[in-house]
Amino acid sequence: MSYEKVVQAMEKVVGTKQTLKALEDEQVKEIIVAEDADPRVLQRVITQAEKTSVPWSKVDSKKKLGKACGIEVSAATVAIKK
Repeated sequence: MSYEKVVQAMEKVVGTKQTLKALEDEQVKEIIVAEDADPRVLQRVITQAEKTSVPWSKVDSKKKLGKACGIEVSAATVAIKK
């Protein structure tokens, strides 16, 4: 389900640094994180999302998440923009 949201999203930000920046700038509607990513990386994003009341969900694979974003590499996090 979440992979479909990523594919259908008109505007999205891929990657942890960009996701954190978008969260700081209050541009995010929803966060998708990959369960197989480094837990320390995910925790930073999840903590920031919860601080700013942005909903988040998990998917099982970084590789599939990257593919859903239309990139050739894995993606630990994706932010769907407002």
